[in-house]
Amino acid sequence: MAAQPHGLIATFETVPDVMHAAEKVRDAGYKSWDCITPFPVHGLDKAMGLKRSIVPRFSLVGGLIGFTTGMSMIFFTGAVDYPLIVGGKPFFSPMFAFPVSYELTILFTAFATIGGMFFLNRLPMHYHPVLKYDQIHRGMDDLFFIVIDARDPKFNFAATKALLEKAGGKSITELEA
Repeated sequence: MAAQPHGLIATFETVPDVMHAAEKVRDAGYKSWDCITPFPVHGLDKAMGLKRSIVPRFSLVGGLIGFTTGMSMIFFTGAVDYPLIVGGKPFFSPMFAFPVSYELTILFTAFATIGGMFFLNRLPMHYHPVLKYDQIHRGMDDLFFIVIDARDPKFNFAATKALLEKAGGKSITELEA
């Protein structure tokens, strides 16, 4: 193997196995690790000790910016750039600006949500050492994996391997960096 390994990967065959193993890894105090599953597993984020995502905050900011942009744009065009009195109507009315503001709110919220998700997930990631593992394709089909990174402060090859064995991991392998 490489002089500087990326970490260890362990294989699990069922959802309960990976859930219990995730709880054990979490309780052992590891911070830099992940689970690879072929489908979303309800409750796995809680078993891993993950906090709620902050993507909704990106979405809220995007929506507020979109709404403000729509209202400001209609105000500027109606009251400043091209003031035109038609039938005694005011230069600006939020009622007339609402459709544009509504659509820009939706558009900016979608862009902020996607951008926030990409930013927080550090995407696009064109390479990851886990992809060198010869059985990783099974993680998209019928197996579950737990990967513990060597950069984790608690990582000790022997102790981490013993923890994964105790948690029920099979074919525990060192990942190349």
